[in-house]
Amino acid sequence: MNIGNNYFVVFPEWDFSNPAWYFRVVSHTMGHASTEHLMGNMAFFLLLGPIVEEKYGSKHLLLMMITTAVITGLIQITFFNVPLLGASGIVFMLILLVSLVNFKNKEIPLTFVLIVIIYIGKEIWGTFEQDNISHSTHIIGGIVGAGFGFALGGKKAKSSEPTSNSVL
Repeated sequence: MNIGNNYFVVFPEWDFSNPAWYFRVVSHTMGHASTEHLMGNMAFFLLLGPIVEEKYGSKHLLLMMITTAVITGLIQITFFNVPLLGASGIVFMLILLVSLVNFKNKEIPLTFVLIVIIYIGKEIWGTFEQDNISHSTHIIGGIVGAGFGFALGGKKAKSSEPTSNSVL
């Protein structure tokens, strides 16, 4: 078994005695089935990640990514009998989270509603196809992103920029 299969795929088994199992529950997001799969995820990540990072900060973004990886990994192990790899759950978390960047005063943005209909609707439809894509991971990632968006709604990361009263 090569290193990619060994450490960057979460397998549908509970193996608490194996330290690598804990690593794989998170690291499966770094494994990809092909260069095309990797590039597709990275394009979304590089477009959406900076927006989320600016809004919520690097620490929150890292926490959200790890949380999404763990939740999608554990759900995969619990309910599905196939291995999981790829960052698509994190990408969908970012897609839904970005649509809630302007969420405040308990008013749900129209962009969020449209993203749910278009992206999550497409994934729900995709669950009926046999295409080797983990549509459930996309849906779960989107749900996690929406959860973070509503939980953190309106909060801005603490800025490290100097204030106007600061000496440069």
